[in-house]
Formats: sequence, structure tokens, C-alpha cells
Amino acid sequence: MSDQDYAGDVSPSQAWHMLRDDQAAELVDVRTDAEFSFVGHPDLKKLGKAVHRISWKIFPNMDRNPHFEDAVREAVPDKAAPILFLCRSGQRSQSAAIAMTALGYERCYNVSEGFEGDKDQTGHRGTVGGWKVHGLPWMQG
Repeated sequence: MSDQDYAGDVSPSQAWHMLRDDQAAELVDVRTDAEFSFVGHPDLKKLGKAVHRISWKIFPNMDRNPHFEDAVREAVPDKAAPILFLCRSGQRSQSAAIAMTALGYERCYNVSEGFEGDKDQTGHRGTVGGWKVHGLPWMQG
């Protein structure tokens, strides 16, 4: 990947600071509705912001969402606004950042550890990195 593919990776803590410090910054959670509802999601109420829920892939087949780009354009029409893309571990969100950069969005970031982070030694997520492990505000449901 080249530096032109997207603006870069940020940690969950860096993403929180960007959202806090830049009124134009937006968070797009690209996980499935099931992940968002049952695993939990960032809570941006303290910042006076909402999380945009726009799935990159559609559960249960995990086919690519053909309406993803249109939904992001509608949620964040300003192509100069920073957009932070978040998924479970940073894979789908990286693909989303690359796709939106290709459409002319100037500041697309991947939250590299995602919401749950990588798997630990026992194969479980939520203990090694991620939004939750960093102690950032989140909620379930």
C-alpha cells in the first residue's frame, strides 16, 4: 500500500482525540448490525456526536455492501472532513478508508486496533488493544 491509499492508521486513543478536538471529524463504524448491537459500540455522546453505522459487509453472507459509498457520502458530504473508520480489528475499516479516499475524500483514517482488537493467546478478542481496552466510552445495545 502506498501513502496515497488513505490518510493513515490511528490508534483508538488518537481517534478519540481527533473526534474531540476537531468538530468536523466523524466516526464511521463499518461493522455489521449484529456486531454493533451485541458486541457494543463507541459512545460519542460526551462529544456531542453520533456514530455513523454503515456496514462494509452485509451479514450473514458478508457480501460487500453495494451502497456503502453512497451512505458515507450522505453521512459525511464534506470531502475535507476527517473520517475515522472503525471495525472489529482494523481490516474492514482499512478497506473502507481506501475506498473513500479513491472517491476524493481527503482525510480517511483507519482505527487500526478496531473496537475489539486482536485475538489474545486463547483466541478471544477484547483483551489486546481496541477501543474497549483503551478505556474509551462505549455502550452495548
